[in-house]
Amino acid sequence: MNQPLQGVYTAKKKDGSQYYRASLTYRNKHISLGSHNDMKKAHEIYCTGSALLNDSSIRLEDYCEDSPLSFAKWVCLINFRDNGLYFSSPIYIRPRFFYYYFSPTEFFIFDKDDLFYYSSRRISRRGGHYFVADYGMQINIMSRYGIKNYAVEGRDYRFINGNQNDLRYENIEIFNRFHGVSAVQEKGRTRYLVKIHVKGYVKVGTYDTETEAAIAYNKAIDLLKKAGVDKAYSPNYMEGIAPDVYAGLYHSIQVSSRLLDYRSE
Repeated sequence: MNQPLQGVYTAKKKDGSQYYRASLTYRNKHISLGSHNDMKKAHEIYCTGSALLNDSSIRLEDYCEDSPLSFAKWVCLINFRDNGLYFSSPIYIRPRFFYYYFSPTEFFIFDKDDLFYYSSRRISRRGGHYFVADYGMQINIMSRYGIKNYAVEGRDYRFINGNQNDLRYENIEIFNRFHGVSAVQEKGRTRYLVKIHVKGYVKVGTYDTETEAAIAYNKAIDLLKKAGVDKAYSPNYMEGIAPDVYAGLYHSIQVSSRLLDYRSE
């Protein structure tokens, strides 16, 4: 039997067949590089990983598709070499932000404050949406930045520098944070229009503050439920408002008479 090459260790599958694991140790950290059915291929993985960690002239941009090492692992190793931190996620740290890579040309930019969150979670993609697994639930990462699932770019939010992949907080401007609420201009000042969908959109009212508008939407939900409308509306979560203040606003806010007199068919 051939002796394993440097950085390669033999292992067996459940069916008894043999395969080869590639790994190395750098700065006292043991790093698994993956496995292969061919010993020489596993050794190539080890040699590539070792070169990345020991040759500072190799850059992220030097990755080639025919590399024996995956791009995600390429990013992990170069970040460890340059920044002294090893993450299992494909993250590369810059002085004030970090990149989370999906491919050499696809990545998000995040604030350093989000480093702990994404270094311990993998971002998955499905149908143009991005999710992380968080306590057994799939969380749309846009929701972490106040962007609702139904939100429309340009109407409800915008990226200040025009880059949709730049999710730094300073680059995201939210116009409409609440369900059913849209900012409108009336006589040179901003007011908040509230609509709710029943069989079509029904105007709830227009209000001076975003808080009043959000509560008006919640009140409209309650009125429709009392009228027998069986629809799964999502109420607005009002953070930082004392219960007595919320109750006072709820009772004083006026809504359309169409909702007060609504009857479900």
